[in-house]
Amino acid sequence: QVQLVESGGGLVQAGGSLKLSCAASGRAFADYAKGWFRQAPGKEREFIAAIRWSTTLYADSVRGRFTISMDNASNTMSLQMNGLKSEDTAVYYCAADSSLNQLRTGTSVDYWGQGTQVTVSS
Repeated sequence: QVQLVESGGGLVQAGGSLKLSCAASGRAFADYAKGWFRQAPGKEREFIAAIRWSTTLYADSVRGRFTISMDNASNTMSLQMNGLKSEDTAVYYCAADSSLNQLRTGTSVDYWGQGTQVTVSS
């Protein structure tokens, strides 16, 4: 069992930066594929980024602006978000799955966090 807790959300002006963190407890988090999703009001949940060992994946909408990283010593995954836009406003969720491909689809994912709100004002 893995428990995921996000933090770091908040209100930021367009062009600003935020860093989200996802703290994991339970089974060895390092063994899982891990990632971030977001869901804006009235929209479907959207894949943002994923990481497994040295492999990282990004959605086109955030590539070059967001950076995903993992600190295995502290069992914490982070998402550094730069150049934020109003369309980045959403609830951001971290997730983990034994399969990177499964995680990327966002369906039947093993573990989800509770979400953290990110609001970008224009």
